[in-house]
Amino acid sequence: MSLPSPTASSLAPAGAITDVAGIEAGHFTDTRRPTGCTVILARDGAVAGVDVRGAAPGTRETDLLSPTNLVDRVHAVMLAGGSAWGLDAASGAMRWLEEQGIGLQVGPGRIPIVPAAVLFDLYLGDTAIRPDAAAGHAACAAASGDAPEEGSVGAGTGAIVGKIYGVERAMKGGVGTASLRVGGITVGALVACNALGDVIDPDTGRVLAGARLDDGRTLMDTRRALLAGQPPKRLVAAANTSIGVVATDAVLTKAQAARLATVAHDGFARSINPAHTMFDGDTLFALGTGASGQPAEMMLLATMAAEAVARATVRAVQAARGITVDGVHIPSLSDLA
Repeated sequence: MSLPSPTASSLAPAGAITDVAGIEAGHFTDTRRPTGCTVILARDGAVAGVDVRGAAPGTRETDLLSPTNLVDRVHAVMLAGGSAWGLDAASGAMRWLEEQGIGLQVGPGRIPIVPAAVLFDLYLGDTAIRPDAAAGHAACAAASGDAPEEGSVGAGTGAIVGKIYGVERAMKGGVGTASLRVGGITVGALVACNALGDVIDPDTGRVLAGARLDDGRTLMDTRRALLAGQPPKRLVAAANTSIGVVATDAVLTKAQAARLATVAHDGFARSINPAHTMFDGDTLFALGTGASGQPAEMMLLATMAAEAVARATVRAVQAARGITVDGVHIPSLSDLA
């Protein structure tokens, strides 16, 4: 099945992570500056894994997801802008879950387990404005089983892609989601794409969004420019990052969830070039709700997970909206189309 071309009709629904039974999603979008956060809820708990491939990550509670460690279920995953400051949004999610009586039973109380990852979106506007605990709480309160909004919302509100040759040549990133169903199993993904590199149509290899030439409209194709010897602009470490969640209703072990997170990164490799750089903190979480009652067939799940992540990444730039802050305009794919 081919991915849609980047036209107005391409924004027809492509499925969503909330098609996976037991998964909800919600955004908080800050109106004061382009930033926000996105939560993926699993109220009944989900077996979880994680794989951090970028060299400049910002994460929370990822060590406990190792298959050798004790806790095997999480209750939410928080994705946020604001760089390291945004990790505070997970505290708000914990508070909201506690208010709902959701968490790991530990003695007389419950502790909600909320891993998190952040991206850098501080290029635009007042850097003192970033997602905090109140933002994370609001994202949870807004969560539902409906398909979440895509584009310049939540964790992708301030996302930018194609920054290797400078922010002034970059384009707008955002949040995208997609799902697939094969043989009674559903796999869905949600991605906040803030990649240093370009976003690519994985079916054709065509650059969809990324670094632009001086005319402001022509895409330069970062991969070809780098291979031709055109040096990148001086880069800011950790100023990028694509983060996301892939979820399934298959029954997973913790080791299988960890492996699913690993192979899901193939979707980033197909849809972002270059990906997993020294200046990205690319991180993917995997969740298994087990709601289908069907055991994991890992070859199929791996293929579905990578495909869902690739489609969600493309959706992130297809649905994004251009933005102007402090005189700097960052166009979207729809602007150039």
